[in-house]
Amino acid sequence: MAISPDGQTLVLGESYASCLTAFTIGGDGALTARRRLAELPGFHPDGITMDAEGAIWFADVPNRCCCRVAVDGTLLQRIDVDRGCFACMLGGADGRTLFILAADWKGPEAIGRGGPSGRVLAVEVAVPRAGWP
Repeated sequence: MAISPDGQTLVLGESYASCLTAFTIGGDGALTARRRLAELPGFHPDGITMDAEGAIWFADVPNRCCCRVAVDGTLLQRIDVDRGCFACMLGGADGRTLFILAADWKGPEAIGRGGPSGRVLAVEVAVPRAGWP
């Protein structure tokens, strides 16, 4: 999930629903006004992060990619890798490094079989992270 820079909106990825969902964050921390922020047909957003332009990066396990989308779901950038992407986060000294947590995924029945395949990948991107310094 990601919180907007103004602290008023929480966004989460819904893998099985192929969408991003948003909530308004109240002054007391309560989440209200649930709404579909973006429909993402063909994608399965898992871990997400927000950049300084308000676009959302999401990790996608079955499509083996991380994608940057506008809040209306328009695809702005796609980074393909050789394994499933489970989470992503912008960071680094200038906030322009997209860290991707990725691993081979053969479904839940394969857990514990085969060697470890997890990796943290790093890709430089144009727009830095959103949020607090």
